[in-house]
Amino acid sequence: MKVSYHGHSVVKVESNGKTILFDPFISENGNTDLNADQVEADVILLTHGHNDHVGDTLEIAKRSDVQIVAPFELATYLGNQGLNAHPMYIGGGHEFDFGHVKFTQAFHGSSYTEEDGTIVYTGMPTGILLTIEGKTIFHAGDTGLFSDMKMIGERNDIDLAFLPIGDNFTMGPEDALVAAEWLQAKQVVPVHYNTFDLINQDGEAFASKVTPGKGTVLQPGDSIDL
Repeated sequence: MKVSYHGHSVVKVESNGKTILFDPFISENGNTDLNADQVEADVILLTHGHNDHVGDTLEIAKRSDVQIVAPFELATYLGNQGLNAHPMYIGGGHEFDFGHVKFTQAFHGSSYTEEDGTIVYTGMPTGILLTIEGKTIFHAGDTGLFSDMKMIGERNDIDLAFLPIGDNFTMGPEDALVAAEWLQAKQVVPVHYNTFDLINQDGEAFASKVTPGKGTVLQPGDSIDL
């Protein structure tokens, strides 16, 4: 299984002939190696409805029969756009043909801003546990630090965790280090930083302090084999 990072919070998982994208913010992302017009996926997993996470979901999904998995209100909104969206919510899990997905809580907001400025409420923000090929990947989405991360770590054997470190809108590096400790992931990758000035951080400095496990900085396009 190949797991790659593509700037901001964009993560790609390639497993068993399937391509799974988390939060495909591409066309307006100056810190990605991907081309939104060429990206293909079988599955899109969305943590919440903010535009810098929904990103190019509509355009990618309209090119082919993409299965979208998202929190209920966001899935409903996307379904109303004619897309194939499976609704889930915090605490719920589901076995798909590509793997098992479970939604966790996150502390953030969730709304989608349309081109005319209309703000659409898209439910609660979430994190996502993806278990595939016997490995568990945790994408925390956008969140602040919360103590139930201890429980998530205790109840799940996490092989790879993607944690936001940008500060201002999410955890900063110091809180993300506590999250890494609580989650007990074998490997931790920082995300949601350096996309724009307000969330600039030193990913290498963060990764060097991760314990337990290993902190790993991935540049856009870099990958890990699990």
